[in-house]
Amino acid sequence: MDAHTILLIIGLILAFIMAINIGGNDAANPTSPTVGSGTLSLKKTLILFALFTILGASLQGFMVMKTIGSGIVPSIDPVGAIAIVLGANIWVFLASMRGMAISTGHAIISAVIGYGIVKFSISGMNLAIIGSIVTSWVTSPLCALAVAFVVYRLISRYASRCGSNKKKLENFFKIALIVSLCFAAYSFGANDVSHATGIYIQIAGEGGSVPSQTTMFLLALYGSIGIVIGGVTIGKRVIKTLAFKVTRLDLMTALSASTANAIVVYAFATVPYLIWGYGLPISSSYAAVGAIIGASYARSRKSVNAGMSLTLVSYWIMTVPINIAITGAIYYLLEIVL
Repeated sequence: MDAHTILLIIGLILAFIMAINIGGNDAANPTSPTVGSGTLSLKKTLILFALFTILGASLQGFMVMKTIGSGIVPSIDPVGAIAIVLGANIWVFLASMRGMAISTGHAIISAVIGYGIVKFSISGMNLAIIGSIVTSWVTSPLCALAVAFVVYRLISRYASRCGSNKKKLENFFKIALIVSLCFAAYSFGANDVSHATGIYIQIAGEGGSVPSQTTMFLLALYGSIGIVIGGVTIGKRVIKTLAFKVTRLDLMTALSASTANAIVVYAFATVPYLIWGYGLPISSSYAAVGAIIGASYARSRKSVNAGMSLTLVSYWIMTVPINIAITGAIYYLLEIVL
């Protein structure tokens, strides 16, 4: 077994650990509205999350994996892949243990940038793709906020027309919220699996024995299994943060937030891919929090926990420089040692 294969195996093991960490942090994004509103138990919610996350990752995960694997930097060598995944793992794990819903997408992309700065310098990276990704970081939560606000108003109008039949209306909202959970989990799988395994597209396909599309499918399936394991085993802390600490989610707020999150994440993963060939790896965490805030603001301007919201934003801001620095340092040291 040559050194390249050994490094690839080590890296894929670390990628699986990264997938577990992603599940531990990001499982809250599609599941928190259902849990927070009391529509389904945490156990039942996580079962649906698992099924539709794997489905979304397997069918459409390649759209965003391509961006991380070959869009930001010219290439990623096995040592670089290890540095990227190790650097992102450290920060995501620390944030998850604090119950903070950070962006695992920002963590892995910032890690790729840290590697790229050391390996290729800033001028050697695809600054246009990086610019598009950074723009999506800002626009995605704003879009989710706006969509959730509009959806809440539309749902409110529908509720007012239904009159006094509250039981029928409640059942409708619960069914719609479960459908929305499935769509949100599917969108989440299509977007977030790239954060764990996207950097291995080029490396795993270099030998030529595995076709590119097959490689991406296998990597997506591999990563989604890790994400599900993480969500089920260590995802409860962050789920509780988004479900109960940002705002109090009633059925209408939860349905609005879940629907908006699903639409925005799916749109950013698929539409840019259909136009330019690269899906944009947005933060499903940012979209989820933006959707919750938007729906809550539509319900009442005073219903959002400003303190918790500001704490989450501070972690979001720290994610980028910390991951660039950690990964750049790890890659530099590994290159010296190896």
